[in-house]
Amino acid sequence: MSGKYIVRQPIRDLEGNTIGHEILYHGANQAFSSDSSSSSAEFAAANTIYSFLTDNSPKVLKGTLNFMTFTTMLLMKKTPRLFDRSDLVIQIDDAVIIHPLSMHLVQQYVKEGYRIAVNDFQFTPRYLSLLDDIHFIKINAKTASEATVRNTVEVAHSMNIKCIVTNVDDEKLYRQAIRLGADGVEGSYVAGRLTTKAHSSAYIQSNFFQLMVAVTRDEPNVEEIEQMITADASLSYGLLKMVNSAYFALRHRATTITQAIMTLGLGQLKQWIYLLSASNAENETDPGSEEFLKQSFMRANFCSELMNYAKNMPISKSEAYLMGMFSTLNYLIDAPLEDILAEVPVADEIKAALLHHEGRCGKLYDLVLSYEVADWERITALAEELGIPDNMMTSIYFICMENVNSLWEQLTHPYQQQIEQTEPEEAAAESDVPVG
Repeated sequence: MSGKYIVRQPIRDLEGNTIGHEILYHGANQAFSSDSSSSSAEFAAANTIYSFLTDNSPKVLKGTLNFMTFTTMLLMKKTPRLFDRSDLVIQIDDAVIIHPLSMHLVQQYVKEGYRIAVNDFQFTPRYLSLLDDIHFIKINAKTASEATVRNTVEVAHSMNIKCIVTNVDDEKLYRQAIRLGADGVEGSYVAGRLTTKAHSSAYIQSNFFQLMVAVTRDEPNVEEIEQMITADASLSYGLLKMVNSAYFALRHRATTITQAIMTLGLGQLKQWIYLLSASNAENETDPGSEEFLKQSFMRANFCSELMNYAKNMPISKSEAYLMGMFSTLNYLIDAPLEDILAEVPVADEIKAALLHHEGRCGKLYDLVLSYEVADWERITALAEELGIPDNMMTSIYFICMENVNSLWEQLTHPYQQQIEQTEPEEAAAESDVPVG
C-alpha cells in the first residue's frame, strides 16, 4: 500500500517566478479530494489531515501563497482557519460546488477575507454563478482543449480573475499555456524546471568555482582557500555576511577572512559554498536566483536527512548533502554537468548518481526528484528499495523545508544591518553592561 505523503508543488508565472505552492496530499484516504468511498471514510481522512495540519501549519505555509483543496468535511471542521487568510487560497472542486452547505461555508470564508480557487473550471451554470466569489480559476491542461483554455483565460481576465493551468507535465503544454496567456502554470514539468540566469562556460575558471574545487578536496589547503577568498571582494563579502548571520549566533563578530574560516570550519564552508555565489550582484538581480538556491538547499537537506534512514549507503551524510547541492550545478554554470563534475573532487558514486542515476546513491537522488514532482508510486517504490519507512517521508520533507526557510531568512539579512544589531551587544558584553 502506498504511504501518505504531502508535497508543496510550485505554481509559477510566465517569467518563471514562484507565485505560490499547491499542497498535494496522497494517502490511503485522499483527504484533499472527495473520492472517498463513503462519508465515514472522508471523515476519517479529514481527521487525519486536520491533525497533520494542526501540527505542521507553520511549516507548510511559510513564506508563500498556498493553494489547498478542501472537502466538505474539512470546510465543516473550519480547517481553513488554521491558517492566516493572507497565506491561504481555499480550493474547491465539483463535489463541493454541488453541495449546498459547502457553498454557504465558502461564501462565509470569502466574507472573512479568504481567497477562493476553483479546480477544473467548467462552463456550466453552477460554475458561472461562482464568478463573483472566486479569485483564481484552475484548468486542467490534459483534459481541456486548447480552445477551452483560451476561452477560460479570456473569461477569467474579463472579470479580473487569474487563470492557472494545471497538469503541465511537458514542454508542449507549458508553451501552450504561455501562448494562451495563463497567469500561472503548475505540474511536474514546472516543478522540475529550474530557472536562473546561467553563467557562461568561462565561469568554470572563476574564483567561485575554483574555491568550490578547493574546499571539496580530501585534504583542503587552508592557506590557498584563504587567499582565493581574500582576492575576491564578492567572496569576501559573502563569507563575512554568512558567518556573522544570526544562524551562527556568534558572540563576537568575525572581521577578517581568517576569523571567518576558523569560525565556520572547512566542513561547514563546503556545505554553504553556494551561498557565496549568491553574493554576486548579477545573481541578486535575477528574480529566479532565490528560488533556484532554495531548491538547491532543499535537495541537499533532503538527501542528507534521508541518510538517517536509508540502508547500505556507500556515502556519508555530508556527501549526500553535496550530492543534492551539486545536482543543480549545471544551472548555475552554463556547461554540461559531466564537464563540471570532472573538475570537482566528489565520490565516484555521487558522479554516477547525478550523471546516470546509478547505484543506491542514484536511487536516493531519484527519490528526492520524485518527491519534487509528486510522483507518488515512484516515491513509495524507491523508499522501499532504500529501506526508508514511507510514513517518515512527509515529516522529513517538512523538517527540511522548515530548515531551509529558516536558514534563508537568517542568512540573507543585509550584512550592514547585522553589524548594527551586533555592535551594541558586543559593546555591552565587553563592558558587562546589559543592553537596555
